[in-house]
Amino acid sequence: MRTFILLFCLALLPVLAQANSGEKKAEENAGPVIEYIEMKPKFTVNLAEPKRYLMINVQLLVEGAEHVEKVRKHMPLLRHEMIMMLSGMHVADLQSMEQREGLRLKTKQLLTDLLTKIQNSDGFRDVFFSEFLIQ
Repeated sequence: MRTFILLFCLALLPVLAQANSGEKKAEENAGPVIEYIEMKPKFTVNLAEPKRYLMINVQLLVEGAEHVEKVRKHMPLLRHEMIMMLSGMHVADLQSMEQREGLRLKTKQLLTDLLTKIQNSDGFRDVFFSEFLIQ
């Protein structure tokens, strides 16, 4: 009986080794971590016109686990600079899709410059507005 169990275990050894190598290949092919980081809470800023404000939800596209941590670490600075940039804008400058896309690109450049100044902006890929409301 012991001989049978020993032979059975030896027969399963190549199968287990193959299964293990498949897991390693899947991990190698997984690629870098890509994550969307929401800048919480939403931005609500006063616009140049009286009793008008902008509410915007911003998502950052970051690639690489170490870069995700770097962006999270510096979130207060990034939020501050965004508030300063958005505050006091004119409603007329935010009406069309082209103007909003221009604001998105301006925001991306601002964040890239800030991250480069702090350390580097290697993992920062893009910025998206998932909510955009002018009241």
